[in-house]
Amino acid sequence: MCLKHCCTTVTDNACLYITATAVVLCMLVWLYLDSLEIENFNDKYVFVTGCDSGFGNLLCKRLDRKGFRVLAGCLTEKGADDLKRVAGPYLKTVLLDVTSQDSIQKAMEWTKKEVGERGLWGIVNNAGRSLPMGPSEWMKVEDFHSTLKVNMNGVIAMTMTFLPLIKQARGRIVNVASVLGRVAANGGGYCISKFAVESFSDCLRRDISYFGIKVCIIEPGFFKTAVTSLEPLERELHRLWNQLTPEVQASYGDKYLDKCKQNARLIMNAVCDSDLAKVTNCMEHALTSAYPRTRYSAGWDAKLIWIPLSYMPSWVVDVGLKLVLPRPLKSV
Repeated sequence: MCLKHCCTTVTDNACLYITATAVVLCMLVWLYLDSLEIENFNDKYVFVTGCDSGFGNLLCKRLDRKGFRVLAGCLTEKGADDLKRVAGPYLKTVLLDVTSQDSIQKAMEWTKKEVGERGLWGIVNNAGRSLPMGPSEWMKVEDFHSTLKVNMNGVIAMTMTFLPLIKQARGRIVNVASVLGRVAANGGGYCISKFAVESFSDCLRRDISYFGIKVCIIEPGFFKTAVTSLEPLERELHRLWNQLTPEVQASYGDKYLDKCKQNARLIMNAVCDSDLAKVTNCMEHALTSAYPRTRYSAGWDAKLIWIPLSYMPSWVVDVGLKLVLPRPLKSV
């Protein structure tokens, strides 16, 4: 019996060591592959949307310094001029409104002439908007549509219009989603649109992987950009409140709006990260890595709060959000 017990112990220990060694080896291989980069940045073209400010603006500058041929889609003349002023001679800008198919088509034709036979190595669908954002009952249908046509329809339209150029180069599609595409934490079109970006990207990745095209999703946490600016957020909350009927306002109570604004200030001041490079680092890796990841989470709140929360049962998420969100006056 003693001998049998010893043999069992040795076997169990051997299995444990083998498993641990295999895990360590897998991690080392993953880290090695994750560190490998493509070559010849200077003959690769990358198109970025939403370059007037924020992530897109910073990404263009960084890709330009790396030697990429950057094609920056800007919504305004001022945004385009400001970006060209601080970039090198190989960065070019084009006016682009991702809610207009005509504008997208013109940008694609311009890009086609720029890239020639090389094709387009990468497209970064970064353009987006967050407002209006607030309780779902406060929204009108057009409030949802105003966000969806930028964040969802714009991403789909840009990707499908530029896909032949990307297929030509066997390149990369980088779609900017959000942690709020994993956890629906507020009403309005933002969370809906980001869930849609996640789904669209997953379907697209599986469909076109056979052609050597990589599709990557960026899931930023909360960062200090124009999208998370407090002043327009509070202004939109007031607009939404004022369009409610007196009966609906009474069901929430006079103090509910103030509590919403207090919550917004707390989140933006305590959670929002000012280091935008955490996001653009992920975008860069998706464009330069020989083996890009499918998903990139950027920011401490994404890694420690939102991504883990997205794997929790729905009731856990519901309880957690109820603890931080205000309660209507006439709740039951």
